[in-house]
Amino acid sequence: MRAVALGLACLTVSASAAFAAEADEDAPAKPTVPNIYLDLRTSYASIPAGTLGLGFGTTSLSAAFQALAARRGTTLPNGLPAAQSIAVDLPLTVDVTDRVSLYGGVSGSTTDLGGGWSSFDITSWNIGLQADLYQQNGGKIPTITLQSTLTQSVPNEQGMVNSFNNILEFDYALDEDETRGWLAGVQYTTATIASPFASIRPNTVLYAGGYYQWPSNWKFTGRLGMQSFGGAQLAGRTIAESFTQPILRLDLDRMDDNDNRLFGITALIAWTPKPSYQLTLRTPLYAVRN
Repeated sequence: MRAVALGLACLTVSASAAFAAEADEDAPAKPTVPNIYLDLRTSYASIPAGTLGLGFGTTSLSAAFQALAARRGTTLPNGLPAAQSIAVDLPLTVDVTDRVSLYGGVSGSTTDLGGGWSSFDITSWNIGLQADLYQQNGGKIPTITLQSTLTQSVPNEQGMVNSFNNILEFDYALDEDETRGWLAGVQYTTATIASPFASIRPNTVLYAGGYYQWPSNWKFTGRLGMQSFGGAQLAGRTIAESFTQPILRLDLDRMDDNDNRLFGITALIAWTPKPSYQLTLRTPLYAVRN
């Protein structure tokens, strides 16, 4: 009897191990190395005279800071000129988990203030994170995502600009695969200038929108909202008036089967209060893609 009991115990343990091994084989293997890529973004912005190029994200602020920095220390007799800017952002991004991404890098730009294009120079660096504070996963509560970015202009001298951009977004998926859904969110940006003679007040964007992803993995996202800016001053003079105006952002992205972005294009129209335009191409360069 003791031998039979021992034999049954051995069979039970062996069967359990076999079932566990089979379950492990059926379960998708978790990647041992996170996604690592250079999220290359190339942007063109057109900004009307007397305003700052504000909007979603931080790239649009770079053109505004570049235009302001180009004129710091002068009296700006005619106010801020109309500007065009081409900017390249090079943040190295690491998807630590499926919920948290860390990034940091530099940005360079060239600006035309009406007298020709300036030389292309490194104009800022940034660090930030994006994290899902809560994931819907088929439930009734939407996914809640926080993105925070700290940007500092270079060189580090009198007149440099620091900005802190925060986006809190709610994503309510309408299907299990999360290929269509609704969006709502708020963006709040503060900026400081290392000069006792200049100041930029906070900028706030409230928006709503939605997205749809086709079986071919092309994804369209639209956001429409209101932007409120407190204005900017230099040497006691207002160089950019405060305003509350509409803002529109449209994104078209090509994704892979694991929802990694392969290509993206973003069109932005912000009334500031005159229309300001920005077009951005996103071409991620992957070192590791799961």
